[in-house]
Amino acid sequence: MEKRFLTPAETAEAIIAAGRRVLQQSPGRTFLLSLLAGFYISFGAQLATVVTSDAGLHVGSGISRFLGGSVFSIGLMLVVVCGAELFTGNSLLAAAVLHGEISLAKMLENWVVVIVGNLLGAVFFAWMMHETRLWENGVVADQVIRTAVAKCSLSPWVAFVRGVLCNWLVCLAVFMATAARDITGKVLACYLPIMMFVASGFEHSVANMYFIPEGLFVNAGLKRAEPLLSWWNFAAANLLPVTLGNIVGGVLFVASAYWYVHSNPRSPR
Repeated sequence: MEKRFLTPAETAEAIIAAGRRVLQQSPGRTFLLSLLAGFYISFGAQLATVVTSDAGLHVGSGISRFLGGSVFSIGLMLVVVCGAELFTGNSLLAAAVLHGEISLAKMLENWVVVIVGNLLGAVFFAWMMHETRLWENGVVADQVIRTAVAKCSLSPWVAFVRGVLCNWLVCLAVFMATAARDITGKVLACYLPIMMFVASGFEHSVANMYFIPEGLFVNAGLKRAEPLLSWWNFAAANLLPVTLGNIVGGVLFVASAYWYVHSNPRSPR
């Protein structure tokens, strides 16, 4: 009978092998796939906004966050099953660098193209959602702005640490999805860690590329005075420290750890 999953050692090898794609994949293809990932994560983020806009009134804040995380996980499911280039998941390319399969320069080149594509995709999706006027429902608009303001209010250190914890879980989700050999297993692997990071309140750079611009668009449409909500705070106070935290979480705690345990020829056995 065909095996339904890979062992951790086999999964680590599969992730290293998958990293070789950056040697053949053109920047144009990478950019298009990164735009798609920006859209897919934004689909999950906007649904989480709608679900949590009034759920807390009926089931309490904890269950509301659980529900928001549950629907947000659809974004990574789309990335994994349909295929796309997501910056946070591409932290796992570090394993291929450590193993000598690709160069550090190739990984950084991929990261730059992917993060730009993710950003453009997410901001464009935020603009499209604004143009739907669905935010004119007052409860949803309040949630959109409240979420964006909260994220722009974080100190850089808090944003960084939340980013570390977030991508630790995201990369574990990708690791488990790589281990799964069927769609059901991949979907479940995406669901649990992503639900966990959202419900816990951690920070995901690509999700914030949707959440905060959407708040900026809606806030401008409503002409509200929110001094903390600005494009500068989006970039400097949130996106930069969260992105750095995401890199540390994925590279250090997942890619490097599992490469050392399973693929480094000099690691103790």
